[in-house]
Amino acid sequence: MTITKAAPERLIRIGEVARGAGVSVRAVRYYEQQGLLIPERSPSGQRLYRQDAIPLVRFFQQMFAAGLTSRRITELLPCWDSGHTDAEQRAMLRAERDRIQAKVDDLQAALDRLDEVIAITDSHP
Repeated sequence: MTITKAAPERLIRIGEVARGAGVSVRAVRYYEQQGLLIPERSPSGQRLYRQDAIPLVRFFQQMFAAGLTSRRITELLPCWDSGHTDAEQRAMLRAERDRIQAKVDDLQAALDRLDEVIAITDSHP
């Protein structure tokens, strides 16, 4: 019987996280300051992150763009990490979804109005 050990996960530096997620190094540091990301440290003190930091940072970016605060994102993280929620978390998730949908609806209405203006101006040189 041969027992094989899984190779240790390769940790990546802050610049790799930033490039992979399409953000600045400063943004990654901000997420760390907010408690959203927790890096390991190399013997020389460099920040080292797991590979899943890249999609997590992309998630943070999307949630910030949708108007969520870092505090609210912190509340979402257990849902992201475990895939399980309690009734209070589900209610919060649904409330955020409804708020974002209303924002999307408002943006769609604005887009529709712009399309009308474009159509009018296209027909009148």
